[in-house]
Amino acid sequence: MATIKADKVLPLYRDMLRIRGFEGKATKLYEQGVLPGFLHSSVGQEAVPVGVSAHLDKDDYITSNHRGHGHVLAKGMEPERMFAELYARTTGYNSGRGGSMHIMDFSLGIVGANGIVGAGVPIATGAGISFQVNGTKQVAVSYFGDGAVNSGAFHEGLNLAAIWSLPVVFVCENNFYAESVPQSYAAKVGIAERAAAYGIPGVRVDGNDLFAVYDAAKAAVARARKGEGPTLIECQTFRWSGHFVGDPGVYRTKEEVEAWRLKDPLPRVHSWLEQHGVTAADLDTMEAAVADEMDRAAERGAAGPRPDPQAATDNVYAPEGVARA
Repeated sequence: MATIKADKVLPLYRDMLRIRGFEGKATKLYEQGVLPGFLHSSVGQEAVPVGVSAHLDKDDYITSNHRGHGHVLAKGMEPERMFAELYARTTGYNSGRGGSMHIMDFSLGIVGANGIVGAGVPIATGAGISFQVNGTKQVAVSYFGDGAVNSGAFHEGLNLAAIWSLPVVFVCENNFYAESVPQSYAAKVGIAERAAAYGIPGVRVDGNDLFAVYDAAKAAVARARKGEGPTLIECQTFRWSGHFVGDPGVYRTKEEVEAWRLKDPLPRVHSWLEQHGVTAADLDTMEAAVADEMDRAAERGAAGPRPDPQAATDNVYAPEGVARA
């Protein structure tokens, strides 16, 4: 377990609460039919992005995937502008054009969630190339699920990062089901073991244990900053919901889902904090404040202006006078 004081864990717990609260609020709004598009909840996986982002600076980069609300919240996005984006309002991070699966903010080092499975892996590798060429100490983190590890993008990204010793940390959130296909069926070899094929460290941790993720990410990020190359971290976790909000999830048994719900990462940190001097009353106050924050963020996000249909082609075509290749 990480040697870390309670005053350092408390803000991490708050970040986990914010992810849980955002996902819960977004799911409720989606089920009410007021959010457009598709929604993929990361409830149950909160320890992973929080444990990783604890070691990232603002100018470090992350690439995310279709289940990325937790990644971008942990990296610094504000819930109000995220809700505005999900509502397709012009006050959203991408003026309502990116939505849930393509949200980004370069100023926070969030170079894009991505609806294409595995597509963030080579993008993070490309970021690592730029850091190496420019001689910075920045690090890129790529988040992806177990469904991405059989893609060509995964192989190409890890191979190039390995041979050039790029400052990239590859984080697989292995929730055991690539949409509906069990990981045990999709491949004979484990995910962390694949690192050996590229000559890089591969680490498997309990992705529902904030401290285990924190420790693994600390070592991987430090290694990358020192120019020692990439690391593959497999975080074994579980999404409580189906692949998307509304998915009945018939490919999983109720017993399996319930067993994983009992491994909820939030109570584990809550209990640790109480054992290390934080009162239950203080934790209750924090939890209530986060719930109120999400209610207000959703309300304000929805209040933003809708896009003007006349602006549909903005940022699609080059302005007049700009040379075209």
